[in-house]
Amino acid sequence: MRILWKPFGFSRRLLQVECCHPNELISLSVLTRRTLVPRLKKAPSIFWLGQRQGFSTMPEEEASTRDTELFSPPSDVRGMTKLDRAAFKKTVSIPVLKVRKEVVNRLMRALKRVALQRPGIKRVLEDPEDGDNRLIMLDPYKMLTVDSFEKAEFAVLEELDVNPQLSQYNLELTYENFKSEEVLRAVLPEGQDVTSGFSRVGHIAHLNLRDHQLPFKHLIGQVMIDKNPGITSAVNKTSNIDNTYRNFQMEVLSGEENMLTKVRENNYTYEFDFSKVYWNPRLSTEHGRITELLKPGDVLFDVFAGVGPFAIPAAGKTCTVFANDLNPESHKWLLHNCKLNKVDQKVKVFNMDGKDFLLGPVREELMLRLGLPTKEKPSIHIVMNLPAKAIEFLSVFKSLLNGQPCSSERLPTVHCYYFSKDANPAKDVCQRAGAVLGISLEASSSVHLVRNVAPNKEMLCLTFQIPAATLYENPALTLENYEEPSLKRQRTDDSVSEPPVTSDS
Repeated sequence: MRILWKPFGFSRRLLQVECCHPNELISLSVLTRRTLVPRLKKAPSIFWLGQRQGFSTMPEEEASTRDTELFSPPSDVRGMTKLDRAAFKKTVSIPVLKVRKEVVNRLMRALKRVALQRPGIKRVLEDPEDGDNRLIMLDPYKMLTVDSFEKAEFAVLEELDVNPQLSQYNLELTYENFKSEEVLRAVLPEGQDVTSGFSRVGHIAHLNLRDHQLPFKHLIGQVMIDKNPGITSAVNKTSNIDNTYRNFQMEVLSGEENMLTKVRENNYTYEFDFSKVYWNPRLSTEHGRITELLKPGDVLFDVFAGVGPFAIPAAGKTCTVFANDLNPESHKWLLHNCKLNKVDQKVKVFNMDGKDFLLGPVREELMLRLGLPTKEKPSIHIVMNLPAKAIEFLSVFKSLLNGQPCSSERLPTVHCYYFSKDANPAKDVCQRAGAVLGISLEASSSVHLVRNVAPNKEMLCLTFQIPAATLYENPALTLENYEEPSLKRQRTDDSVSEPPVTSDS
């Protein structure tokens, strides 16, 4: 007699058959599938899939081609606009491996490749038939048969004296076990783009929904909250960014309406009202990149400072910082964040139009610093992070200063941000900035790609040092005919103290 089936949990009856020719087993498997499998699927259960060298009692279509919709929610949720979590229940068959409980931890490390990875599902279950055993749930896409184990995995199974025989377990999936993308793909019309990503701003999920997603906007917002721990509010942008105050109108899709939030970026903390100021978590790397360019003692002018993501890290690096923003709310939170990060004594904060800031505080400070003779020459950086309009402000630098130009080592370095839809964005930003300044920048600047904003739209950072001929009021007075006062005095003193050399001497 040969045991083909050994059900667990709901029946102890064994199906026994006479030994027969291997070819006859195929028809037997079909018979078994037609009579027993429907019964097995009605209750949580396990059944053997057969020894490695034997035959599998799994349906042939499951063994050869896996159902790609195995972990998709039920089809009847399609078109749902109000989230009904109870409608997502579904039962699937999962392969399991029966092992002694004392070897589970060692075995789980070895079977990491094939272990089931699903939200909210325990990968190790108690064996309903034997309290000393456990059932390890395996990925049905990777474990088609026993032969799906790799050599190294088989070696560990043999070392731990674990039978590689597989069983099948009927697992009930609920809404909690599906990923956000799976939920939305099942709900939205077939073939439509699915929104599963968002910008996280503290407890807020910021989405940019497309037109075809708007009928499902409240459901999408709730799914984002459900599937992302710590998210308590989901919002959608309803208008473009206002270039005056750099904020935008938003709609709360689901969750609380509290827009006061706290974020942590590059080891600094920022608090603000997200509905009234500009904040983009995708610029974290760029904030860090500019900070790395600065050295202690350098000077930073942040023309469009927002709530301080450039200014505060620079001050934390013991730079002298002048930070400005036209938006009164940004100005308020900039002051708040400077105190919060204990750099308020190192940052001078202004609430002015960018052009007025450049013509006023920036000009005055440059005149003072560039006119002082000093052996130490801290670098001066001007950050202009307003990609939609910053290039227009470059015209302010033309003849901004009067007097004698300083050495080229001390001329300010500008970091100007820009959006480009051109096929050659780097060339585009150089030409546009050069046209405003009246000079060519292509050979004396660098362009850094910050991020892709949208299809065929790039955000770039153009970095260049302002030429003395552009910055100073007298364009004819350049560095070629100018010497620093200290060098001129030294040459005059040398000519007085030493008589000229003649042929008589």
